[in-house]
Amino acid sequence: MAGYFPPNGAISSHASTRASSPASSPLSPPAHQRSNALSNRLTSVLSASYADSDIRDALETLSLRGIHNTAEVRRQLRLDVQKEVVDSNAEIVRDFGKVAEQLKRIGTVISNLNQTCEEMRKHIVSARQETTPVLEEASALMKQKQEAETKQQLLQAFTQHFIVSDEDLLVLTSVEEPIDDHFFDILSRVKQVHRDCEVLLGGENERLGLELMEKSSRSLNSAYQKLYRWIQKEFRSLNLEDPRISSSIRRVLRVLAERPSLFHSCLDFFAEARDYVLSDAFHYALTDAVSGADGDRNVKPIEFSAHDPLRYIGDMLAWVHSTTVSEREALEALFVADGEELAKGIQAGLSSEPWSRIDEDKEVTFDGQKALSDLVNRDLIGVSRALRQRVELVIQGHDDPVTCYKVVNLLNFYQTTFSKLLGPQSSLSELLSTLEAFTFKHFDILMRDKVTNLSTDHSALTPPPDLSVPEFLQDALEVLTSLMKTHEASFGADPDPSNPAQENRFTPVLRAALDPFLDLAKSSAADLPTTTIQTIYLTNIHLTTRAAITPYPFASATHTPPLQSALSTLRMDLLDIQHRYLLTSSGLHSLLAALEPFSPHPSSSAALPQHHHHHHQQQQQSSKPNNIADITALPAFQPAALIATSQQLDDFLPSALMDATDNLKRVQSATFVKSVTEEAVEAFCRDFEFVEGMIIGADEARGNVDVDVDVDVVGDEKDDEGKDADGDEGAEENDKDWGLRKLFPRTTGEIRVLLS
Repeated sequence: MAGYFPPNGAISSHASTRASSPASSPLSPPAHQRSNALSNRLTSVLSASYADSDIRDALETLSLRGIHNTAEVRRQLRLDVQKEVVDSNAEIVRDFGKVAEQLKRIGTVISNLNQTCEEMRKHIVSARQETTPVLEEASALMKQKQEAETKQQLLQAFTQHFIVSDEDLLVLTSVEEPIDDHFFDILSRVKQVHRDCEVLLGGENERLGLELMEKSSRSLNSAYQKLYRWIQKEFRSLNLEDPRISSSIRRVLRVLAERPSLFHSCLDFFAEARDYVLSDAFHYALTDAVSGADGDRNVKPIEFSAHDPLRYIGDMLAWVHSTTVSEREALEALFVADGEELAKGIQAGLSSEPWSRIDEDKEVTFDGQKALSDLVNRDLIGVSRALRQRVELVIQGHDDPVTCYKVVNLLNFYQTTFSKLLGPQSSLSELLSTLEAFTFKHFDILMRDKVTNLSTDHSALTPPPDLSVPEFLQDALEVLTSLMKTHEASFGADPDPSNPAQENRFTPVLRAALDPFLDLAKSSAADLPTTTIQTIYLTNIHLTTRAAITPYPFASATHTPPLQSALSTLRMDLLDIQHRYLLTSSGLHSLLAALEPFSPHPSSSAALPQHHHHHHQQQQQSSKPNNIADITALPAFQPAALIATSQQLDDFLPSALMDATDNLKRVQSATFVKSVTEEAVEAFCRDFEFVEGMIIGADEARGNVDVDVDVDVVGDEKDDEGKDADGDEGAEENDKDWGLRKLFPRTTGEIRVLLS
């Protein structure tokens, strides 16, 4: 724009030139106005900023023209500038005219293009309207094609998975087709199809799933029936003794377990067949044993030993045990070798046959060992029945209690064995427990019968003259010894530590084989005439019984304490008898009876014979002496009586110990007699020491008393009694210086030496 318009500087310069020239025009303003205008102009010029871009451009334009600052130039500059501006504007107008013409042509082109586009748009819309149905139809066809291909793939996959060919179904259901790996492969596939039909039931179309499930169920049922018939056929010819049992049988059993009803029916058929086979084998072993060309003719039938119950029953039990072990081993290989597979099959079967559950709330688990034991028990039902009949028959016909008890122990041994082999709840274990109880009951009946027979036999109950153990008790103890030896051989010498002593296994035997006979023997003592004889007889009975059971802890644990208690009481009685015998034989009893009031232990009078004790009580009531010197006034301490007692003592002492031992000679235990006699001798010595002390004390007291008074007293007593034995009155007065010690000189030390 600087080229078309003059710069502000030039215009200002030109104006200032004109302002400086004199104003000759009449229209010119007055001088003072001009002066103000000039001043304003100057002020404007001076106030202008020459740093402005427009001024700078104008100055540059002037410098390019090479203008000189003259009046002409200044006049012409405006015109020139205006002219240039006009020319520039004209040129611009011409240029814009060209641009407008070009724009017009462009507008025409654009109009043509718009018209063409509109026509093309119309053609496109028309083409779209024509092609849309075709495209939609093509898309639908493509979609249908994809759906058809998908359906074809699904149909192919469905057919391959859910459809079983007729040839395969024929292999699965036809009896003529063999049961091999191909059969089990097809069966596995059909079972998979049957399980997968449950998925189809959850879809929209349930009919297909129901039809396929029904078809597969029929095929499976036919296949299981085929397996059931096949396994029955195999069981008829199965030889369990053959170690090479067919693996196909085990495989069929695992599969058949998925149908519990068929599986249990198969087991029932198997158990029935094995029951028949084993019952026949047992009968053969009982009656025929081993026969034939290849048999060992030295082996005799079990029935040949029927006369010996122990051997007969033992042989039968040994055969049953051997057969049970063999049967269990064979069935273990057949049924339990694949126990986990059987358990899975039975669990699957319970799901497919819910009506076969006994308790819906109880979880059913398969215990292979328990199932095996149950099957073995079922196989041996016939054998168990025959065994029970024969054992009961042979026991009922036998009357030896020892043999019966040996059979009890034998049955107990096998009961424990079968309990470990088949379980404590097994039929064989319970059968042997029943037979054990039956045999022991028969044993108890035999013992009761013996006791009943003895109770009515008075001659057998009569104690022997020598007071020894009666014969029936000796026989009972012999039988008991045999029983104890049998028990020891079977169960050991020590009682069962798991049971209290009073509850050990042998206690019932003692109650049956010992207690009744012991009670009979003790009751028979009542027929003896004196207490001493009864005590000796009872002592022999208890000593013999204790000696018989002491070597056997299982018997002595329960019965020794009561026997020992009874023997303690009897020993006290024997001690009293011996003590009385020593006092009576020595004559010391009369002195003790007289000295009873002076005794520091009044209860000691109980050891005296009853008649002496009664006499002393009368004497005590009549005389009641209160001074030890008064002993000399007692009849037993009169010189003649005291001398006689001293003489009797001297006669007694040499053979006293032998005589005392001989007094209990019928007690059948020298040790027991010696112990009782020694204790009685000790008591006798204590009694003698008491008498000796009283005599010494009386002499000492009498030496301090007036003899005349004493003699008078004695004389008065003699007067009261009358004449003495010789008929001389007051004979005692002639012997005033007699002493008790001189009349009875024996000392306690001498007595102990002589009786030691």
